[in-house]
Amino acid sequence: MADSDSGTQAGDADDESREELRREVEGKYDFDDFGPEDMAEMDLEEWEAAFDPDSWITGDRLLDRVEADLRNRIANRDVFAVLERVTRDGQSQLLAYSDEGYAIVYPDGSVEGSGTVLRDVKPTIALASMEEYDVPDAPDEALPDPDEVPEGSGELGNKLMGIIAGIHVVAGIGMLVAWVVVSLGILDVSRNIRQASALLAVVGGGFLLFGLFVLLLVANARLSDRFRSEEYRNRLRNAGVESGERPDFLPIDDDDAETDADD
Repeated sequence: MADSDSGTQAGDADDESREELRREVEGKYDFDDFGPEDMAEMDLEEWEAAFDPDSWITGDRLLDRVEADLRNRIANRDVFAVLERVTRDGQSQLLAYSDEGYAIVYPDGSVEGSGTVLRDVKPTIALASMEEYDVPDAPDEALPDPDEVPEGSGELGNKLMGIIAGIHVVAGIGMLVAWVVVSLGILDVSRNIRQASALLAVVGGGFLLFGLFVLLLVANARLSDRFRSEEYRNRLRNAGVESGERPDFLPIDDDDAETDADD
C-alpha cells in the first residue's frame, strides 16, 4: 500500500514538473512565430513538454495542413519551394523541393531531405501537427511563372529619385554657368554681385555633385533589381517551374503518381 502511495506521489510530482516546464517553454518561445532558430534552440525535454505526442495530428490531415501552411509561406516569399503531393508504395506523401534542396514529408510527421527546404519544412510540420495551431488558408498559386517576374520593385521610388537628381543637376549646371558668365564679365552686373558670384560656384558645384551621386544610386538600384529578378527567374527555371520537370537530385521517380502540384 505504501509502495502504491509512493508511486502515485512520484507520478503527481512528475506531472507537476512537466507542467511547470511546459509553462516555462510557453513563456520562452513564441509559438505564433515559431521558426527554425527556435526549433534548433529547443532541447529534447523542452520539445516533449511543449508537444504532447498523444495529441499530434498525423495522416493525410497532417499533410493537408503542412501543404496549406507551406503554400502560404511560399506565396509570402518566406519559403522558396515547389510543392507536390505524390504517392509512393501506396502511401501519400508531400514533396517540397527547390533548385538546391528537398524535403519529403510522411503521414506520420517524419521528414527526410536536405538543404534549406528541409530546414524550412521542419518547423512547419511541428506547428501543423498541433491542434491549437490555426493553419492559414492556402492561396491558389504560390510560385509565379519565370516570365511573370517583374524587372524589379520600387520603380516609382527610383523615378522620383531620378527626377530629384535631375533637378539638382540642372540647377547646379545653371549656377555654374551663371558664375562663369558673371566672372568673365559677359553679363554687366554690379561689383558686389560679381564678388558674390563665387557663392554660385560653391552652391552650384554642390548641387551638381549631389545630383550625380543620387543618379548613381538610382542606376545601382535598378541594376540590383534587375539582377535579383533575373536570379529569381533562373531559380524558378532550375526548380522546374517553367518546364514542369523535377531536378535530377530528387530521390523520386518520374512515374510516382502526382495528386497535386504547384506550377
